Amino acid sequence: MFAAIASVWALLVGVSFLMAGSGLQGSLLGIRASDAGFSGLMTGLIMSAYFAGFVGGFAIVPRLVRNVGHIRVFSALASIASAIAVLHSVFVDPIVWIGLRTLTGFCYIGIYIIAESWLNDRSTNENRGQILSVYMIVMTAAMAVGPLLLNIGDPSGFDLFIAASVLVSLSLVPVSLTTYSAPKFEEQDRLGIRELIKISPLGVAAGLTSGATAGALVWLASVYGDKIGMSLNTISLFVAASIVGGAVLQWPIGHLSDRFDRRRILTIVAFIGATCAVGATFVGTESSTIQMVAVALVGAFVAPIYSLSIAHTNDFLTPKQMVAASSGLLLANGIGGMIGPTVAGGAMQMLGPSGYFWFPAATMGALGTFALYRMTRRAAVPLEEQGQYISMPRTSGVFAKIALRDQMDRDIADMSRR
Repeated sequence: MFAAIASVWALLVGVSFLMAGSGLQGSLLGIRASDAGFSGLMTGLIMSAYFAGFVGGFAIVPRLVRNVGHIRVFSALASIASAIAVLHSVFVDPIVWIGLRTLTGFCYIGIYIIAESWLNDRSTNENRGQILSVYMIVMTAAMAVGPLLLNIGDPSGFDLFIAASVLVSLSLVPVSLTTYSAPKFEEQDRLGIRELIKISPLGVAAGLTSGATAGALVWLASVYGDKIGMSLNTISLFVAASIVGGAVLQWPIGHLSDRFDRRRILTIVAFIGATCAVGATFVGTESSTIQMVAVALVGAFVAPIYSLSIAHTNDFLTPKQMVAASSGLLLANGIGGMIGPTVAGGAMQMLGPSGYFWFPAATMGALGTFALYRMTRRAAVPLEEQGQYISMPRTSGVFAKIALRDQMDRDIADMSRR
């Protein structure tokens, strides 16, 4: 384990700074937008803009990497993202913020693609699984730490924006000083969304729902906390709970989906998530602890939906198609992210703060209903033909390639032992 970590320590440290900066910046923007009097719909548009940049970068960044090189593009994108963090505090205007947030999403998807390309290059058959596990833990932990840094300054001032900028800048240091050679550039194949809909309508629907719901749940958490009068410290814990909650049930749900009809598990997860969200609207806002438990529970059932969408879609694909399909589903997830925060922000504007929880209640309920419908249109995949569930981050298609390669290596090893 330690040898595996040592081989990619620079990337892991760089990613941890980057994710902490992202967590801090997203939470800070929500509070600052609320305090500045931006409407719920406008705040949602600002948060959705991140995913617009994410989707755009998904198509453009690989060309930049091919033409310019990994290290140069990584350095350029991190520098731009760092500068953007500060610019939010200089131009407190919703239209400007939408533009800046779009650029942020573009930079982050580029950094993810490059970082995960390095992970792919540095991993071997022996340590690939360990590296993937550590990478997921580092990403989740650092993202959750980011909101907690709200307590070191005043959201109405410049210092927290500067702190977010510093964190993003620090992500450059370990990568710039590393002796890693640039990985061989590989174009990512991608199945179009239309093709994926023909293959697995439920997989695409789950990917879209995951992006819309998770995007709103995390990026609007600080707005919700501010609207119901939480203290700054409580808001930071509330946002962290929405992130950490998403990691709690990934393995148990994945384990169950490998042993039963995956559509049934997806249906149950969606309806339980919707029920938790409905319940959260009735528990009252007086107890911060109950609010944190509520958002963690909703997050726990929302987060696995993306990985379930990939696993379910892969059940209908050949191994060669799986990486291309995961890239297409990531794009669907990004499109969902472009829609979710805007609609959820509008719901908060119309219904009050409770719209924050009514939105995931509606999306998860709709997904569960669609899953039930799809079960009447197609027979279940035999359990012995189902692939294995793999917990996936919503970052870049490169990670899916690493994870699927690791799983195929395990399958080959298992077959050789029989």
